[in-house]
Amino acid sequence: MSTSWAQNNPSASLEYFEPTAATILATQLSTGAIPWFEAGKIDPWDHVEAAMGLASMNHIEAAVSAYDWLADQQTSTGGWYVAYDHTGVTDDSRIETNFVAYVAVGIWHLYLVTKDCDLLGRYWDMVNQAINFVIERQAPTGEIYWAEDKTLGLRRDALVTGCSSIYLSLLCGTKIAAALTKPQARWQQSAKRLRVAITDHPEVFDRTWPSKARFSMDWFYPVLTGVITEDNARSRIDARWNEFVVSGLGCRCVNDEPWVTVAETCELVMSLSAVGDFDRANALFEWIQQFRADDGSYWTGYVYKDEVLWPDERTTWTAGAVLLASDTLTGRTAGSQLFLADR
Repeated sequence: MSTSWAQNNPSASLEYFEPTAATILATQLSTGAIPWFEAGKIDPWDHVEAAMGLASMNHIEAAVSAYDWLADQQTSTGGWYVAYDHTGVTDDSRIETNFVAYVAVGIWHLYLVTKDCDLLGRYWDMVNQAINFVIERQAPTGEIYWAEDKTLGLRRDALVTGCSSIYLSLLCGTKIAAALTKPQARWQQSAKRLRVAITDHPEVFDRTWPSKARFSMDWFYPVLTGVITEDNARSRIDARWNEFVVSGLGCRCVNDEPWVTVAETCELVMSLSAVGDFDRANALFEWIQQFRADDGSYWTGYVYKDEVLWPDERTTWTAGAVLLASDTLTGRTAGSQLFLADR
């Protein structure tokens, strides 16, 4: 395939995906918070992913409401706890750095879609506090520590996936600062040090827990987020393709389980798009349409060995990932450039 799945279906770029956006809107609370599903938990990273999905469908008011909720929940230190529900905080045991940083990606994406600089100003304090929280937890060797634990203190280990996500967050934060003429040289330097840690010093990751290399996100996230680019990125994708991709189904979450997941597949679609591999990106995106429910939502995953959809849930963040992948492939909004632009 050389053109996107959506382009081969004239109504797909908007009409086909509007029901998907509607499932997120229907789940969003009056406060702006977006739970995983009705009465489900809310976590900062997945909340932002769902909000980005809404923005990619031009549901700007709903996306703004989501970011307003996030601003209201920010702690005095600049972070967010790991879980909330409609009543407030449900797990304050730690603050995870990649959760905190991701707000910068969401706000920059919102700006790409709207070109509304007032929105950047509206959320500058939130982004500024969040990014500063994160870089204050950067190790001397460049990686950014995983979490601040309420009991154990700073968890001095790091994740490849989490740090790759933080790298993109730092780039987006720097762009927000530049657009507001508030340059942040410290953020730029932090991003450079983090990139070197990810590309050249694998020994600083997964030091105190089992390696996360079995997870597909450790494989493609450095490509998705621009840590690794061009020929090196293409080589990285090719090296483990057969380990993670199941033809006709999608991308496995881990290499040792017969389970493909829609969100990871969509993120791989965007990773492939970032390196210009649109043929495989479009094929993967076509495959995951079989996991779409009648209302436009998407199942989290599929255990192909047992031919069972599992778990029994259709999450808003999965829908968000689908919407972002569809925008990346079709160019529906300027937000589609988030994973395609020169980073």
